[in-house]
Amino acid sequence: MAAAVVLLTGCEALEDIDAPAPGAGAAGDGRAVSPLDNPDGTGPGLAPVTGADREEAAALVEKVATKGRGPKTGYARDEFGYAWMDTADGVPLARNGCDTRNDLLKLHGRNVEFRSGSDCVVVAMDLHDPYTGKDIAWKKAKAAEVQIDHVVPLSYSWQMGASRWPESKRRQLANDPLNLLPVEGRANSAKSDSGPAAWLPPSKTIRCAYAVRFAQVAVKYEMPVTTADKEMMLRQCGG
Repeated sequence: MAAAVVLLTGCEALEDIDAPAPGAGAAGDGRAVSPLDNPDGTGPGLAPVTGADREEAAALVEKVATKGRGPKTGYARDEFGYAWMDTADGVPLARNGCDTRNDLLKLHGRNVEFRSGSDCVVVAMDLHDPYTGKDIAWKKAKAAEVQIDHVVPLSYSWQMGASRWPESKRRQLANDPLNLLPVEGRANSAKSDSGPAAWLPPSKTIRCAYAVRFAQVAVKYEMPVTTADKEMMLRQCGG
């Protein structure tokens, strides 16, 4: 799908809830799994949450605790281990001989091509980006066109309590497929370290699913979100 990326800024742009919109994220590769059916993040894609499942989605979001966002003081990416490490114990796909980034590209991509002599390093693939609804023909030569998004940004988690976690738990969060999705690079850059009150996927059809995934990570890691973020997440699922 060739829809242009919409860059959302500020809460005012996020008032629309996740609702069907013509041509907005309706397409897919037929493999995407609802986050409600994918509690460990090892299924491909991110399918919309619709119908009666939205009640279950809202109930999950309700489980998330809230607190104020703390300071960013002391945050650095390496506080969560070096990027895409294969040795973050306690999460799926760890210690399989392939780094986290390539694991995610293999998991979510279609028509995956590997570097000659490798069954790990992805050099080309097709990706359906759930955030924008676009289909992307990706090649490693233009690597930034697809980026791995931390659904709950690492900086956000730091401000919500991860600064006090043991490093092993931070490494898990940074490499857990439940908290990772390959997406269109510009959408990921626009998100930065925002919570749901400040940024939601441009595709409205996927916003409840995104809220569920955010909540799944928060519940798993016993991490609160801000009150504004929880309220926005609930709105996306009709709660």
